[in-house]
Amino acid sequence: MAMTLDGKRVLVTGASSGIGAALAEGFAARGATVGICARRADKLAEVLARCSAHGSGHRSWTVDLAALASVGDFALRADDELGGIDILVNNAGIPKRRKVQMLDGDVCDTVMAINYSSPVRIILALLPRMIERAPQRGGAAILNISSVAARLSPPAEAAYSASKAALTAFSEGMLVDLDGTGVSVHLVNPGVIDTPLFQLPDNDPFTAPVEPLPVADIVEPVMTQLETGTFEIYVPAWFGDVVAHKFPDVGQYLQGTIAYARDQAAKAAGG
Repeated sequence: MAMTLDGKRVLVTGASSGIGAALAEGFAARGATVGICARRADKLAEVLARCSAHGSGHRSWTVDLAALASVGDFALRADDELGGIDILVNNAGIPKRRKVQMLDGDVCDTVMAINYSSPVRIILALLPRMIERAPQRGGAAILNISSVAARLSPPAEAAYSASKAALTAFSEGMLVDLDGTGVSVHLVNPGVIDTPLFQLPDNDPFTAPVEPLPVADIVEPVMTQLETGTFEIYVPAWFGDVVAHKFPDVGQYLQGTIAYARDQAAKAAGG
């Protein structure tokens, strides 16, 4: 379902920096009214100021989306205060670069809560209202920020990849179930984007041999995705070719990943 962004009301989660901040400003520049949320009030204020340079009516909320019991209530409050959300962008997420043998259940549960359970609860809270309004508002959209990790299972990212794979599968099922409702579903798989995600503490060093893209490079592909009604995109687009190469023989692909991981470990050890 194609969509015009001008005049839409958009909620972007995890919008204090990185992809969320860039998308929020991108929507504002295209005439949308934007609501942003995250934990860091000072960073949110900076993003809100940049959005407000494109017009008025934008709002922000300081919220911890890891508090699952209150996520649904927050979503409804944001819907009320923003005047009805037309486009929901589930962007908030955390990494966890750590080998499986260094994980524990609590870490895996935390990653799944923030990357999967939280966006699902927001979706389920807002969905009845979005479906009801869609015919009068020119349609609605749910856009989930997943990751190439969901499709490619990179080394030392099992917990993160699993959480994003869950979000991806939920998005695919939701696309089918929402047929005919006026609510479209979209999935974004960023590759290596230059965001704070790769510099967070308590994560293994990031070593992929890929030059990070500037965060601004994700904005135009996402806006075009919504405007054209495309379900899934990769940023950069060539990651889609890598995924296509994987699935004819997953075992062979993973053996290549193992070989790469061994080579990286040998280089790190000075071998």
